[in-house]
Amino acid sequence: MRNCLPPDNLSNDFHPPFLLRNRHTQSILNSIKLRRPFVAQRSKGMLAAASPHILDCGDGVRLLGYYSGHSGGPDPGEQDLCILIHGWEGSVDSSYIVSAAGFLWNRGMNIFRLNLRDHGASHHLNEELFQSCRIKEVVNAVHRIQTLFSHRRLLLAGFSLGGNFALRVAVRAPEAGIHLDQAVAVCPVLYPPGTLIAMETGLPIYHQYFMRKWRRSLAIKRRYFPHIPALRHIGEFKTIGQMTDYFVRHCTEYPDMQTYLHGYAITGNRLSTLTVPTTIIASMDDPVIPASDLAHLARPESLRIEATKYGGHCGYLQDYRLTSWVDQRISGLFQL
Repeated sequence: MRNCLPPDNLSNDFHPPFLLRNRHTQSILNSIKLRRPFVAQRSKGMLAAASPHILDCGDGVRLLGYYSGHSGGPDPGEQDLCILIHGWEGSVDSSYIVSAAGFLWNRGMNIFRLNLRDHGASHHLNEELFQSCRIKEVVNAVHRIQTLFSHRRLLLAGFSLGGNFALRVAVRAPEAGIHLDQAVAVCPVLYPPGTLIAMETGLPIYHQYFMRKWRRSLAIKRRYFPHIPALRHIGEFKTIGQMTDYFVRHCTEYPDMQTYLHGYAITGNRLSTLTVPTTIIASMDDPVIPASDLAHLARPESLRIEATKYGGHCGYLQDYRLTSWVDQRISGLFQL
């Protein structure tokens, strides 16, 4: 078992043009509204084929997702199925998810885009609030998807917090009866305390962006569940740390914020039992996920890390048409 990032894992495959090399440019352009119509056009077949599914994840938990299968083609049992998981305060409709889903669908893969609890149009499905340690329900969702849709290979890819979930699902897959063939995590959250510091001390636009989206999400939650006392205070906090601390103490079983944050870290020995072939794609200039945390991952033989010089946070825009290099890389890793 190795515990540091060897120099030969620095990938030189991603070469954005000069004006797209800035890490903030990459991170921000990836999610701007200007990009959405171009992504939707390239993914129109996948979007047209999408059908909603509410998954029974056990213990009364329900998660919403969208399946895009190929009709009139080969038997679904002869095609690969890829499950995609978005990042925090994203959804199945986030540009990076639609882009990856469309790219893989266009190459013959069936797709399931999974919403985490309280993301997308799913706030009404469960009374208890989303929190990042809720790994059991995501494992159960993946198992349910495996059962519902016939496939040749089952593949999993996640972005940011979704990448963190994908890695934790991959660790638990064999014990959960999930026959997962391969997993990819793009810019996954590695050590949440470090990510929180990076968001609160970095370029203010990231902190403002996530605060605005989290407040909006909690306001939607309150409309469905106005009796939850903690939701009356969402306008009182100035930082993500303050709001996280409050909701951890009032809405989770964790005694304090640091215990909660460490609860979904994947550093240390958290990946040591990983047996599913898995790749982490990480950017060394990521403004949200400190690249230094890569050195603190367990390194079982099943795990490969591809670290790029550029890319920002889940950016990987390779040209001025804002097409995604990472979509192609995921496809290459899945050998499509």
